[in-house]
Amino acid sequence: MRLRALLDTDALGLRLLGGEDELDRTVRGVMTTDLKDPSRYLSGGELVLTGLAWRHGAADSEPFVRILAAAGVAALAAGEAELGDIPEDLVLACVRHRLPLFAVHESVAFATITEHVVRQVSGERAGDLAAVVDRHRRMMTSGPAGGGPDVVLDLLGTDLDLRAWVLSPTGRPIAGSKLAGAALPADVSAKLAAEHLAAARTGRRGPHRVLLGTTTYSLFPIRSSGRSAAASRDVRETVLSDWLLAVEADAGDWPAERLDLLQGVTQLIAVERDRRDAARTVRRRLAQEVLELVQTGAAPAEIAARLRVAAPVLLPGLGAAPHWQVVVARVEWDGGEIDGGPVAQSLLEEILVDPLTSGPEHSDRIAVAHTGEEAIALVPLPAVSAEHDGSESGILADTLLEAVRDPLSAGLNDDGRLTLGVSAAVHSAEGLRGALEEARHARRVAAARPGRVCAAGHQELASHVLLLPFVPDDVRRAFTARLLDPLRDYDRRHRAELIPTLEAFLDCDGSWTRCATRLHLHVNTLRYRVGRIEQLTGRDLSRLEDKLDFFLALRMS
Repeated sequence: MRLRALLDTDALGLRLLGGEDELDRTVRGVMTTDLKDPSRYLSGGELVLTGLAWRHGAADSEPFVRILAAAGVAALAAGEAELGDIPEDLVLACVRHRLPLFAVHESVAFATITEHVVRQVSGERAGDLAAVVDRHRRMMTSGPAGGGPDVVLDLLGTDLDLRAWVLSPTGRPIAGSKLAGAALPADVSAKLAAEHLAAARTGRRGPHRVLLGTTTYSLFPIRSSGRSAAASRDVRETVLSDWLLAVEADAGDWPAERLDLLQGVTQLIAVERDRRDAARTVRRRLAQEVLELVQTGAAPAEIAARLRVAAPVLLPGLGAAPHWQVVVARVEWDGGEIDGGPVAQSLLEEILVDPLTSGPEHSDRIAVAHTGEEAIALVPLPAVSAEHDGSESGILADTLLEAVRDPLSAGLNDDGRLTLGVSAAVHSAEGLRGALEEARHARRVAAARPGRVCAAGHQELASHVLLLPFVPDDVRRAFTARLLDPLRDYDRRHRAELIPTLEAFLDCDGSWTRCATRLHLHVNTLRYRVGRIEQLTGRDLSRLEDKLDFFLALRMS
């Protein structure tokens, strides 16, 4: 807004004392101060309000005004409540430095002026930003993207002073404004994603406000504008793959115009998301073709030829065929009315990205197909990274689980489940069929575990846990009941903690000393408890066979 507009507002009670030729200056903000030197708090363009408490004599006016002029403020407004008339030395100092000076009537509160200026400036900025966003939208929809989401977020930063980030459903940073500076801490991003998913599952309309520590964030969903999303009738079909816009501000008291502007920003980012999704079509087709060849038992040479076509698309510039890794995912909803295959496919395309990287382009190297309720990802690994130790290169199930468990559990709520299986890296077409079966077996192992989000890797398939998912449920229940129910009943009646004692004893490999230390018990007390376990179950914990039976019963319970 212009200084001239302030004089035209009678409610502000302003009287011009000097600087009539400078009334076309633009006001970009407002600041109230009674400091002798407020320079550290000035950035230029402010209307400075002062009650003159800093002035103890005529000599104080010149340095104060000089500081304001050097900072590039728009004007100075001095209140008449403290001294009555504005001192002549202040008027002359403002004339010397060409700084417009207003007198504020004693009946007008500085808060009234501040509120008016902030409202006007914010409205003008929002209008300017809306025009820029509209131009950017037309540019993006008619041709190549004009810089992606970062450009739009930079507009929020420069025009509305808003720090904002685009996050994936798991909290991975996709874009951020320059004003935002460094990326959000990983734990903050994950919490924001979890809050967003939980709110989306309740059907509440955004923005969702979240208080973390002393900082308030407003979360705006970014929904695809494509036909597939428009046709979706159930939030569960898209909630696990939608992005969100996190703004470091409380949108609860925003005017409708600003809320509409932010909704426009989310739509603009959604266009970029749709463009990226369209680019995935080729990669999805490649994955589908390779999967069909593998599952139908095609010759390794035919599969290898298809992989040679896929490699340059997924890892351009490598110059050599990479190693490959397979990840299998299954999303299941209670009732079974939601097709889990496409949901799992979109989800894998989001989560199979290094959480330490940012931007949407990193997911361009992942090809995901789906068949029935199952999604299968073909992940290329540079051969260099897999040559040292193929068993530990690439994606690790534990690392993947840690990055996605908390946010996605909130999105799955109480009626959904995600299970993941990860294969070892293979370096040839001959190994791809085995990698697929390995990933599927690992997913079944994960499915046998409790929890909304579970994962298992190929390392676990060489142990007893491979067998557990294939034990029928009725056999599991009978086996665990026969061994553990007598101990559970005894614990309920006597609060004896026999089950925790048994778990600790087996975990310490039957060492009396280590187990007693862990449980903070005397060895004799531990021997008494173990003796009671043996008495109630008829088993002998000195025998390997009985230890193994107890171990499996605890794992399956």
